[in-house]
Amino acid sequence: MASAIPFAARSSSGITLNVGPPVFTDLGQYGPVQSKTCKTMLFSPDGQYFAFVDGSNLKIVRTEDWNEVATIQGTKACYLSFSPKSTYLMSWEQFYVTKDDPQGKPNLNIYKSETGELVKSFVHKKQGNWEPQWSADEKLFSRISNTDVVFYEDLNFEKIVARINCHKIAAFSLSPNVGTYFILCHVPGASGQPSFGKLFKYPNFDAMQSIASKSFFQADKVEFYWNSKGNNALLLTTTEVDKTGGSYYGKQGLHFMGLNGQTAMVTMSKEGPIYSVAWSPKNHEFCVVYGFVPAKATIFNLKCEPVFEFGTGPRNALYYNPQGNLVLLGGFGNLRGHVEVWDVAARKLIGNCEAPDSTLLEWSPDGIHFLTATTSPRLRIGNGYKIWHYSGALLHEKNSGPQEELYEVCWKKFPKYAFKDPVITSEKIEGIAPSQPVASKQAYRPPSARNRPTIRFNLDDDEEQSHKPGADSQSKASLKQKKKREAKKAKKLEAGEDNKEVSAPVVSSVQINLTGDPEKDKKLKNIKKKLDAIEKLKEQQAQGKPLEINQLSKIKGEADLLKELEQLQI
Repeated sequence: MASAIPFAARSSSGITLNVGPPVFTDLGQYGPVQSKTCKTMLFSPDGQYFAFVDGSNLKIVRTEDWNEVATIQGTKACYLSFSPKSTYLMSWEQFYVTKDDPQGKPNLNIYKSETGELVKSFVHKKQGNWEPQWSADEKLFSRISNTDVVFYEDLNFEKIVARINCHKIAAFSLSPNVGTYFILCHVPGASGQPSFGKLFKYPNFDAMQSIASKSFFQADKVEFYWNSKGNNALLLTTTEVDKTGGSYYGKQGLHFMGLNGQTAMVTMSKEGPIYSVAWSPKNHEFCVVYGFVPAKATIFNLKCEPVFEFGTGPRNALYYNPQGNLVLLGGFGNLRGHVEVWDVAARKLIGNCEAPDSTLLEWSPDGIHFLTATTSPRLRIGNGYKIWHYSGALLHEKNSGPQEELYEVCWKKFPKYAFKDPVITSEKIEGIAPSQPVASKQAYRPPSARNRPTIRFNLDDDEEQSHKPGADSQSKASLKQKKKREAKKAKKLEAGEDNKEVSAPVVSSVQINLTGDPEKDKKLKNIKKKLDAIEKLKEQQAQGKPLEINQLSKIKGEADLLKELEQLQI
């Protein structure tokens, strides 16, 4: 397998195809597409085809020889999607009606990738949930129709063979299994009633035939995450508004579902939003980034138990490389763009870099390199892309022109196992210097403080280092509190306070003889305690310390206490 991997960049000038690393150059086999209206582009899942919309034409290119195999004219497609085996290409465009055509034309089209032949068209008015879903073997085809999920088999798009209509479905996800198929559905709850996540086995869709069911009250939206084996899934529930006022981002919850009927809620050890969720490509664990900044990142096993904590830091995104032996943690958006790369097996940080203003990140299929990009419309200035080595070395940089906007960058896809697991080392790779100046990491100091010693402190008391849950480790916050307690204790000892060894407690010379009667002995002990307190007050008075009125009255009451003590001991 050649090491030079193609990648495509779509901008306001058109589409360019490039290759690299190790050498970064233009793809000579297919020239740049010159167009200011390239709306979308996409590589097929196995990289066999490359499709893009050039103005009003949809073109399909075979990547083996980079020859155009089909041109579909007169399309206004906004979104594209391939079937799992790249047999079909689906496109969606805005639905509209005219005076001449009040019913509107079908806007969801399915084409044969090899020839561009139109196979079937549907009407799907809304952009949400437009993309049909296929089984991994392409035997099953499914899509949402109103609030039902309908199924077709064996590439026969004329006959509906099954339907989920026992519930009103807001979203669904088809498992990536082959031969046996499972479907996860989000069933919104009525006012005051919980929503449900339901797992069905195809084609058993009766209300009582669900394999597993999970209820949750806060679920305006549900995102589904299947592992690549298709035997376990995660459901990320989201409410647009947190009614408690605790979070600007709404409120999230993460739930686990297995084909064995097991369900569980993933418990987070820090409050706050859930920013990112991803399954390891090796299927035995998943990672979550969550909590108010500095956010935590935790790896969980299939029992939803934490097995490793990455600690806290300025992060809100995570990405596994395709082989699953590296995981990248990054902080983008309103964070400064710090990137960490960890060796998953060794639980070791092996690379880091700064990628400020990044709006896009994608691992290369080789699992060694990744690209970051600043794209429009999120950011309209400073557009461009960079390619990095996992150690944090910058290998290539391309900045857009002054009047050019970059919309998208993506690697060509490859079949699974096309690349072996990369050998991970801590060796630092030599890279290039970024063209943009790096912001100074030195904190600003006013002129009056520049010749004085630097005082170090943390803005965030809850910062934690990486560790295994249950290990003999303490967070920075607990260590800081421990140091505070020790310093306070040392200060008291130095001042002679609370030091029982330096200054013995003051007690009176009066002795008591216990009688064995519990009631009498209790009274004798109370009187002894009061006489000891009076003796201490008398000593303070002798040292010249002014006493309060109630303290003086206690001293005057000493004779009465002695008389009462004498009567009790008769």
